[in-house]
This record gives sequence, structure tokens and C-alpha cells, in this order.
Amino acid sequence: MSSETRIPTAFRILAAIGVCHLLNDMMQSVIPAVYPIFKSSYRLDFGQIGLITLTSQLTASLLQPLVGLYTDHRPKPYSLPIGMGFTLFGLLLLSRAPGFAMILAAVALIGVGSSVFHPESARIARMASGGRYGLAQSLFAVGGNAGSALGPLMAAFVVLPGGQRSIAWFSAAALLSIVILARVGAWYTAHLNARSQHPASHGEAHARLPSKKIAVAIAVLIALIFSKYFYLASLTSYYTFYLIYKFHLSVRSAQIHLFVFLGAVAVGTLVGGPVGDRVGRKYVIWWSILGCLPFTLLLPSASLFWTGILTVIIGLVLSSAFSAILVYAQELIPGKVGAISGLFFGLAFGMGGIGAALLGKLADFTSIAFVYRVCSFLPMIGLLTAFLPNLEPGGTDHRLSWSVMPRKTAAG
Repeated sequence: MSSETRIPTAFRILAAIGVCHLLNDMMQSVIPAVYPIFKSSYRLDFGQIGLITLTSQLTASLLQPLVGLYTDHRPKPYSLPIGMGFTLFGLLLLSRAPGFAMILAAVALIGVGSSVFHPESARIARMASGGRYGLAQSLFAVGGNAGSALGPLMAAFVVLPGGQRSIAWFSAAALLSIVILARVGAWYTAHLNARSQHPASHGEAHARLPSKKIAVAIAVLIALIFSKYFYLASLTSYYTFYLIYKFHLSVRSAQIHLFVFLGAVAVGTLVGGPVGDRVGRKYVIWWSILGCLPFTLLLPSASLFWTGILTVIIGLVLSSAFSAILVYAQELIPGKVGAISGLFFGLAFGMGGIGAALLGKLADFTSIAFVYRVCSFLPMIGLLTAFLPNLEPGGTDHRLSWSVMPRKTAAG
């Protein structure tokens, strides 16, 4: 039995890292939210806009698996506040950036901060879960989604009136995160000390699947991440431009629509993990990726009213997959929580960044409306879920037998 099943669910720790995830992703989401400002101020084309996203996301995605792999063997409880320091300096630089090259440097620093934050926070979420892994990862992930939803709203009412230099105000959120994460680091240290004193009772069980099946399952999960985050890139990076282009909305109105969509993403993320704990992660993955296909196909021809409705449904359905995918992958390869978390958070960032760059180029050569017609078919990749193995011998796919925990012991 793993360590997480021997302690009650530490909701205070989950709340702390969820709040920091909210603040971290709020600060990150300010970047795409102020793209219209950058585009007009620096006379950027869509390809350069995509390159900003690519720089930010690739910085995070390339480093996250390496950070996770390193800390699997050498835990660093206080790496979280240190990583948030990179985000702090990146925001200050972004608020004063004199040109395009400095914008890229600033978003790269913010990406480095995320590369440290996500794998280590996901590990802490699992430690604090009390065996309720999907719930813990959803609570952690929903903080990020809520922060991503708040970013455009904050940009609309803080950055648009105040200009680029007002981005510096968001550094206060980084300072608050550093304080909270220092406290979380103290809990992490105490937890590691307890594990070292009782090593036999805290070991992770090993997966029972052959290595070839594990490799196939990981490849399928990566394809699903590609589908999910390429499509999300079309909305998070270009939704405001799409609304302005097709429906002639103002920048502020378009950003409010983006806020509503990202709020739906947050709700879907919160629901997906607990549902996966109960009915099975594979079923959630099926429903999430493939289930949004009818709505994505309808979106390019919808009116403004139905565009708002459809994007809310897409956000709710599509976002429910990530916690299920992450916990499923952690259970495929137990004992490598940091590396797996870093890999999949990194893929999420990387796929989003690559998608933003490629879709930006496609929009330059065609139109932003054409981009949405092409992306509407991406959820068909969800059919690959059929190749994911069941993880429990009895046929239930959502938990390995060694991680089952009675509900009454997880309520603490």
C-alpha cells in the first residue's frame, strides 16, 4: 500500500498549492490576454504572436520532465518558491520590455518558473491526496484553470487601461505565492522525513503490465494530449481574434468571452478527477476527448450566441480529461510521479505552444476562420482511447488494486 493511503487527505495543502496554481497560471495567462496590445504596439504579425507563446510554453515543457526526473531521486522541498522567483523577474521584465526580443526573454523566464512549479506541485498533490488521487489532481489543476480564466479578465480591467507597464502589478501575486510555497515546503520536508523513518511502509507498488503495453498506453496518452491542447491553443491564443474578425466585437468584449470559456474549462477540470476516481479514468478520457467532437464541428458555422454556448460546452467536456490522463499515467509507472507529472504538464505546455505557433502561421496564410474549421476535427483522435489497457485485473480501469482506499478513511 502506498503512502498516500495511510494518511488523511490534507486539504489545507491541496488548497495552498491550488491557490498558488491559480496565481501562477493567472500570471501566465496575462501573456496571451495582452497579445492585442503587443500586436499593435510592436506591429507584430500572427506568426510572431505564435512565437511568443511557443517560447513561453517550450521553456516550460522542455524543462518540466527533467525537473521531475531529478526530484524523483533528490526531492527539493524549497524549489517551489525559488521557481516562483523566476516568474517574478519575468513579469517585471515583461512590463518594461522595449522590443520583441526582450518580450521573448521575459516569457522564457516565466516559463522556467512554471517548469519548476508544476511537477513538484503535482507530486505534493499526490502526497496530500490520502489515496483520492483524481480528486487531488483536479483540485490542483482547477486552480490553474481558474487562474487562466482570471488572467484575461484582469488584463481587460488592469492592463488595457494601464498599458504594458501595469503588468508589473501582477508581481504582487508572485510574492504572495513565494510566501505560501515556503510554508508548503516546510510540510513537504516533514513528510519526507516521516517517509525516511518508515521506508518499508511507504513504497510504491509496481505496475503489472508488460513494458510494451505501457509504451503503447503512454503513446496513446501523448496523442490525446496533442488533440486536447492543439484544440485549446486555437481558443486560448486566437479566440479573441476570431470573435473580433467574425463578429466585430471590441477587444474588451472578446476578452470577456474568453474569460467565460476559460471558466468552463475550470469547472470541467474540477469535475473530471473525482468522476474518474468513481467510474474509471478510461471512461472519463473517452467522454472528454471524443465527446466534444459534435460541438467542435458545429462551432465554425455558429452565430455569436451559439458560439458562446458551444465554447462553454467544449470547455466543460474537453477539460475533464487532464486529471484522468495524469493519474492514469502515474498508475502506469508508479514511483515516477515527478517524471510523469513533468512529462505530461510539459507536453500540455509544449503542445499548446507548438499549436499556437503553427496555427498562427496557418491564420496568416489563410484566415482565422479557416483555423477553426481545421481544428474542429482534432477530437476524432479520441478514438485511440480504445487502445488503453485496463489497469486492474478485475477489469475496472480507474484504480490499481494496490491503491484502493476505503472512503471513510479518506475523508479526513
